[in-house]
Amino acid sequence: MPKRMLIRIVRQTDGLHIDPTGKLAGRGAYLHDRRSCWENGLRGALARALRIELSDEDRERLNAFMATLPEEPTEAAQPDGTDAM
Repeated sequence: MPKRMLIRIVRQTDGLHIDPTGKLAGRGAYLHDRRSCWENGLRGALARALRIELSDEDRERLNAFMATLPEEPTEAAQPDGTDAM
């Protein structure tokens, strides 16, 4: 999966942040740019990857962002793993 189709979430001292630049300091984890991946991540995998317990505020922030994501990937991948043009 191309990195541009992944969204980085970063753990910092003041909570979790969506990192569109991929350059924020802190422990990070990546999720695909589709809602189903975020739903699975919020069930526990994201917290384990970031080594934290998600706060209610973090969940609210992540759920609000997730609501903006498409159900399906933004670009269709070819069977050979390359992106469609």
